[in-house]
Amino acid sequence: MLTQLTITNFAIVKQLELDWRSGMTTITGETGAGKSIAIDALGLCLGDRATTNVVRPNTPKADLSATFDIKNNTNAKQWLLQHDLICDDDCILRRVISSEGRSKAYINGSPVPLTQLREIGRLLINIHGQHDHQLIVKATEQRKLLDGYAKHQNLLDDVSYYAKKWSALSSELETLKASQTQREAEQQLLQYQVKELDEFAITEGEFETLENDYKKFSNSQSILQDSLFVLEGTSENEQFNVLDVLRQSVDRLSQYADLDQDIANISNTYQEALIQLEDACQDLRHFHDRLELDPEQYQLIEDRYSSAINLARKHQVAPESLHVKHQELQQALANISGDDTRQEQIYRELDATKAEYDEAAQRLHESRQVAASQLSQLITQSIRELNMPHGQFSVAVTKKPSETLNGQGSDEIVFLVSINPGQAQEAMHKVASGGELSRISLAMQVILADKVTSPALIFDEVDVGISGPTAAMVGEKLKQLAKNTQVICVTHLPQVACKGHQQYFVAKLTDGEHTETTVTELSKQARVQEIARLLAGDKISEHSLANATELLAS
Repeated sequence: MLTQLTITNFAIVKQLELDWRSGMTTITGETGAGKSIAIDALGLCLGDRATTNVVRPNTPKADLSATFDIKNNTNAKQWLLQHDLICDDDCILRRVISSEGRSKAYINGSPVPLTQLREIGRLLINIHGQHDHQLIVKATEQRKLLDGYAKHQNLLDDVSYYAKKWSALSSELETLKASQTQREAEQQLLQYQVKELDEFAITEGEFETLENDYKKFSNSQSILQDSLFVLEGTSENEQFNVLDVLRQSVDRLSQYADLDQDIANISNTYQEALIQLEDACQDLRHFHDRLELDPEQYQLIEDRYSSAINLARKHQVAPESLHVKHQELQQALANISGDDTRQEQIYRELDATKAEYDEAAQRLHESRQVAASQLSQLITQSIRELNMPHGQFSVAVTKKPSETLNGQGSDEIVFLVSINPGQAQEAMHKVASGGELSRISLAMQVILADKVTSPALIFDEVDVGISGPTAAMVGEKLKQLAKNTQVICVTHLPQVACKGHQQYFVAKLTDGEHTETTVTELSKQARVQEIARLLAGDKISEHSLANATELLAS
């Protein structure tokens, strides 16, 4: 419940601090005094949009804060914990608005986005304004009112889930259809490219082998000539070769090895060189004998090597990566070919989702019908108590299937009413006057507020257009609500004002240069004076005082 509201430099309020109690509080005052100013300030604490003219003239900023007792409000406490905000028995919402229009929001002293004020505000208090009755003629508002009474959010969530899923699938299908021509062209190109690379069938690492073989065959004639030249000079020339000279050198030095250690070491080195050279000559001879110039094999290698380079250039990749490009194109072809399969799958998913939606929408329809029957009876009874003795109210719930799935279900919901005997029920805006709409709206608000059981309810002049016995019944209904929840009511009706457990009086003071609004809690005697003023105007008589005393006593 709301426990305190502090207002500084807001509109024509300089400084105001109001303490609120449980039960029903009524707020009255002269016309133009600003009876709704506290409600407007509270609205800003709850995240309403602010303008620069809300700041009191010649002051830098308006500072507003509302304190709520939430020790029994589990939902509000959970919300605070989920958002890592301080959570104890009090929740303080604060709004600071500068004269330039900048706005800051706080929850329990922590800066927060304005949206979070709105979110937590819905868990703390409900405000019903004097123009709410203008909304109930709209189809969307009527649906919200019925669903709010039925309290079947789980059914609404199911319907919304399947509608969103169906919409997403439909969008995906339209995208696939729209790009089908382009996909077909891409598919043809990919098929040609993949076929070409399939036929070439290069493997990982093959190009490197091709390149080595190509270079070897390209230089094979030179290798043969040079290897033969080396063989001739080192071992195979009968007239002179390096091996013969080296053998002679070893023989000559070895005969002196026993005479001198240095010569022995040198002789050993020559001996090792001789052995290595003999081995090298033998290996070179074997290499020379194996090296064959096969023109056909060389042509095959050259052709495949050239083809690999040309294909790599065509696909704008390095020849070494040609096999990777081949795999990528195969995958791209598989993906684009799978789009047709995806379309078939989407059609099946759409059918399944539509069936699930229909089942969820039917459950929602049945719940709405039950709630509509109950709400029709309650509102009919209530409006008859509000001086519409022959009034008849009903909620028509009709299934209206369409090609698209609505996230709110497949129902058309219409509030019907008849005011006079024998009059057929029609849509409210066709048969109800402004005053009658106001009474119907108030009946709904009282019933729905009782159903929702909000921690606090504010009614801001919702009794406009009501008077006499009807006003007394309105006051009684509001007081009845206050048994279970805090009720704050801004009113101009004495029959409503007298039902409050406490009453505030709003006055506007001016010295000719400055204007200021004050709000004062009325004592028992002051309440008699104020109720009498509401009954008789400025000229309060003994009779009006007696009537006021009687109203308060009742």
